[in-house]
Amino acid sequence: MKTSSFASELPSLIIDQPATMKVPELLPPPDTMYRALVDRDSTFEGIFYVGVRTTGIFCRPTCSAKKPARANVDFFATPSEALHGGYRPCLRCHPMDPDKRPPELIERLRAEVERAPGGRLTDKELAALSIDPSTARRQFKRHYGMTFQAYHRARRMGLALREVRKGGRVDEVQSESGFGSASGFRDAFARIFGDSPTAAKKQGGLFAERIETPLGAMLAIADDEGLRLLEFVDRRAMEREMTILRSRLETNVVPGEHPHLTAIRGQLTDYFAGKNLEFTVPLAPVGSPFQLRTWDLLRTIPAGETRSYSWMAQKLGDAEMRRAVGRANGDNMMCIIIPCHRVIRADGSLCGYGGGLWRKKWLLDHERRFAKK
Repeated sequence: MKTSSFASELPSLIIDQPATMKVPELLPPPDTMYRALVDRDSTFEGIFYVGVRTTGIFCRPTCSAKKPARANVDFFATPSEALHGGYRPCLRCHPMDPDKRPPELIERLRAEVERAPGGRLTDKELAALSIDPSTARRQFKRHYGMTFQAYHRARRMGLALREVRKGGRVDEVQSESGFGSASGFRDAFARIFGDSPTAAKKQGGLFAERIETPLGAMLAIADDEGLRLLEFVDRRAMEREMTILRSRLETNVVPGEHPHLTAIRGQLTDYFAGKNLEFTVPLAPVGSPFQLRTWDLLRTIPAGETRSYSWMAQKLGDAEMRRAVGRANGDNMMCIIIPCHRVIRADGSLCGYGGGLWRKKWLLDHERRFAKK
């Protein structure tokens, strides 16, 4: 399958901006956020987080704690930004709780999509449902990194791909997807997946799901071969990794369901709860032969233990390959599952981790605590 130019637009639709970048355009005006905080306005859930300088704690907009003075708050776009700002999560509103429900409006919009995934919801139709279109766009952009209309379009095309691959007639899939003409459906399908619906019957796309964890949101991407990517959404390398996947696999990424995504969501829940530190979801990493060898070696490091770059280089056949090993570790697209966080310096100190050293320390402490049980 060929990769279309449309593929270059996908990172901006699926991935959040890196948390280390300032993204004022994604946040409402400070006075608006403070008013929402005072009013505990639930429509701003997922839009911003507030750090309280006097306590060093960050909260959701709807937290029931006593409201701080305007001069004592900082606003952040993501929990990760707040953590990097030196704040710790509130124990009352649990802003990083992996089991928290999405904002009520997000759940309602998703329900409307699933009620008629092949249709379209215009701004006029949203207004008729008593949903403000601008609020819908803002909340969806904050929660998923994409607009509501982009989500609906991608969901519609993802369902179309699934039906085509199950053997559905193209004309029936076209009708169910809300397209009035065969040519319009073919063109839209090819823009996303790089080929016609008929050619796609034997070659699928990549399906993505956002997964909330105690360390921040992650993006999981899978196809029938296995899991292709699992990364924290604030990692700077995300866009480059997405480009590599689309280029090597010659297809595109859409939000959607897949058994491997269901599996990794459940296994991550068990991992963070300390119930099971092992992963059994099939993996299908994309990389060079040396990278694949390096990643296979990483998977032999037991949970609760660490190894050095020198150890890895020796195991790979050349003690002088430490830099190459470091680069391969940095190119790993399977955070936690291919445990590059278990590699440290020979002197025992922590070093380079794409997800941030604070996450590396957390993961190692977590594994040491539960691996002994």
